[in-house]
Amino acid sequence: MFHVLQDDVYTENLYDTKVKRLKDRAALLKRARDFFDLRGVLEVDCPILSAYASVDAHIDLLTANYREKEIYYMHSSPEYGMKRLIAEGIGDIYQLSHVFRDGELSHKHNPEFTMAEWYRIGFTFEQMIEETVDFIRLFLGQYPSRIVSYRELFLQKTGVDYTLSSEEDLFAYIQRHSIPYYPSVVEEGRDALLNLILGSVIEPELGKDELTVLAYYPSSQAALARRRWHGQEEVAERFEVYFQGVELANGYHELADAVEQRLRFGESNQQRVALGKKTLPLDEFFLKALEKGLPDCCGVAVGFDRLVMIRQGQHDIAESIPWGWKLT
Repeated sequence: MFHVLQDDVYTENLYDTKVKRLKDRAALLKRARDFFDLRGVLEVDCPILSAYASVDAHIDLLTANYREKEIYYMHSSPEYGMKRLIAEGIGDIYQLSHVFRDGELSHKHNPEFTMAEWYRIGFTFEQMIEETVDFIRLFLGQYPSRIVSYRELFLQKTGVDYTLSSEEDLFAYIQRHSIPYYPSVVEEGRDALLNLILGSVIEPELGKDELTVLAYYPSSQAALARRRWHGQEEVAERFEVYFQGVELANGYHELADAVEQRLRFGESNQQRVALGKKTLPLDEFFLKALEKGLPDCCGVAVGFDRLVMIRQGQHDIAESIPWGWKLT
């Protein structure tokens, strides 16, 4: 069953055909833009292609050739370009962008998908969570929300305190609970083991009748987020929002230290090598923007197609877009 808001002009009967679903999608794109317009957040449109790459150990990029000589990368997020604009003083911004990720194809993934991404200057981490939940409610309805820390949730769902557990302990848990694992998971280390447990045991149970906000990730999973102390643990100021077991949003209190960011890019490229992947070129324009000075800000990326999929009661993301990857 999809989730129709009381003020919608759409009714359940409108979802009988793809054309009507796509008309609903168009209305939701307008609703998203109205959300940001009311808050004074400016829409921008950063280029999709770049000579440099967004560097992540676990995200692979699609490429394009220019004059059959130069390789360009299709962005997996408009983040780097948007932060360059913020460093130039543009203020609060958002983008509704097509983004691309190689090899991600399932009922919840399409290699090309639409992302709503925005940045708020001077927002606290908690304010960013609140605004993200409000945005998601535009699509799914007025569900309650709950914020829970990564460590607390692990304890609740598995009985494991990962801060006290060795890699051997985590792998023993995986084996003891017959969780399917891929051959290199142990070699990939602690975070790979945690991600496997999270994805197999915890995520499917999140957001059954609420929007569950998973916050304060292990500091080793900071990506582009700042680190801070939360209780007696150093954590990343990162959050994700889940509904019906589906991840909908990934947000950060943004890292602004160019030196630290360069080090993290290097670590990610080292992880790529360990995984048998090619290293990716660093975006020096992005790093120079951080050196110039990124205002204190928070940012979040929300999977627009997933919101539409859940709202319309679909079980395959291909039903929320004009055509899925295999039908283009």
